Amino acid sequence: MSLFHPILAGANLRDRMIAALGAFAGIALTAALCTALLPPGPALLLVAPMGASAVLVFAVPASPLAQPWPVIGGNLLSALVGSAVARVVPHPALAAGVAVGAAIALMSLTRSLHPPGGAASLLAVLGGSAVQAQGWTFAFVPVAANAVVLVLAGVLFHRFSGHSYPHRPVPAAGHAPPMLGVPHPEDIDRALDDLGETFDVSRDDLDLLFRTVAAYAARRG
Repeated sequence: MSLFHPILAGANLRDRMIAALGAFAGIALTAALCTALLPPGPALLLVAPMGASAVLVFAVPASPLAQPWPVIGGNLLSALVGSAVARVVPHPALAAGVAVGAAIALMSLTRSLHPPGGAASLLAVLGGSAVQAQGWTFAFVPVAANAVVLVLAGVLFHRFSGHSYPHRPVPAAGHAPPMLGVPHPEDIDRALDDLGETFDVSRDDLDLLFRTVAAYAARRG
């Protein structure tokens, strides 16, 4: 049964079921609104990367990768990169690699890193003649339009889910984490530098976690 335990810290079955409900509502709303409001010209009114974006927005809304700017900016900028690469690199395999690599670089520089952005750049390159015929507009309609509606659905849904979105680190109700006996934020930066890894959590959330742990440890002592 250990195979069915959540692998994300803090996750539980209730939250996963709420995430599934949120993804259902978010994708359905995005598809319905974009179909109703967007002009009938685009070959696609809902793009596949939105499915991956929904996993982040609804299942891990505290992730830095799931915040509104990464969802919207990451998908938009990556689709623009893919459209540009499709115009200048004729070989599909090479174009696919260049598009994803360039999308990661641009998302990193603009603080909009979002994994589905890689898929958006690939779709712009490999989506076929219908996608490429849209040219630059594909990045805005449907990609950016989908992302905006999905984010708005996430903001609305998480008002009732018990999670903050856009995420803000907030101390648990009932106590204020102490200032003493916990790492200084600069210590967290140094530790992250020493580990040499990128973790899917913000420094502010790490700081809050350490302070909360210290508060519970003080109560037990």
